[in-house]
Amino acid sequence: MQRPGRSRDGAKVTIKAVAARAGVSAMTVSNVFNNTGKFSRDTRERVLAAIEALGYVPNSAARRLVGATPARIGLLYAGVDSLFIDTTLAAAAVASAERGLQLIARKAASPEDALEVARALQRSGADALLLLPPFDLVLSGSPAFQALGLATAAVATAAPLPDMFTVRIDNRAASRAVTELLIAKGRRRIAVIAGPQDHSDGVERLLGCRDALAAHGLALTDDLVIEGRFTFESGLEAAERLLSLPVPPDAIVAANDDMAAAALWTAHRRGLTLPRDLAVTGFDDTLLATRVWPPLTTVRQPIDRMTARALDLLLDAVRRGPGPVAPTDILEAYALVERASA
Repeated sequence: MQRPGRSRDGAKVTIKAVAARAGVSAMTVSNVFNNTGKFSRDTRERVLAAIEALGYVPNSAARRLVGATPARIGLLYAGVDSLFIDTTLAAAAVASAERGLQLIARKAASPEDALEVARALQRSGADALLLLPPFDLVLSGSPAFQALGLATAAVATAAPLPDMFTVRIDNRAASRAVTELLIAKGRRRIAVIAGPQDHSDGVERLLGCRDALAAHGLALTDDLVIEGRFTFESGLEAAERLLSLPVPPDAIVAANDDMAAAALWTAHRRGLTLPRDLAVTGFDDTLLATRVWPPLTTVRQPIDRMTARALDLLLDAVRRGPGPVAPTDILEAYALVERASA
């Protein structure tokens, strides 16, 4: 006996096969099957006859493809305490709800766990993946990850990637701009609390600082650069080391707002007057930037817009169905937000 959804030779019947037999598009087949959209009586009868003849039964992936049930987007993020991550999760939740998508968010404790978490998201029904750093670099180019066959977008990465959509800002130019601002205000011994160098954005932000300082003939010696982990705690440790130097810096460029806030806290604890004794800048312009004293001069990264555009790319890919997609790189504009910390 022929199994439902299988041709007589055992091959799985696809929506395209039904469409070809009926002489219509795959979307029209779906509309007839789900009683949505517009179609004539004749078209309906031809599609139903093709469905009956072929024994077609649409699976869940096919229904998601045409929007009969919501597409599911898996979001993979690092398990660290970061206001940037919290802000991005909130932005993704709002943008998904606006688009009728289901969002499945999972964190990976380490880069080594990223592939298994991606597989778990697929097992949970994810049709596509949204990645936050550092998982863009961890998974891009991995044959095992590519074997999952999931359309993928990376938000806040630092460069285009050959096998996934990317939505980002020019991290290097933005970091150079905020460092130039400090130099223009007369700061000459500028230190850096860098982002993790296994994050592409952390690398680019450090390079931007070096670009600005080199252009003005200012040194950035090894003792003035400390790598943080994009966390408040790592910022505390880094700021303590920098402000304990025999000749401490007169400005600190932090690679995100969490670490910049930690530098402010450390300076206050040491009795420094800000920004007279020490100027501090951040990156991202999260809510934290206006909840500290003095408020942070920082780079505004348009997280809401970046996340929404990444979801639009993924939704389009899911609707197109299986098959290779051309990687798209979207470069959003950043803004330099000047406040009292500098």
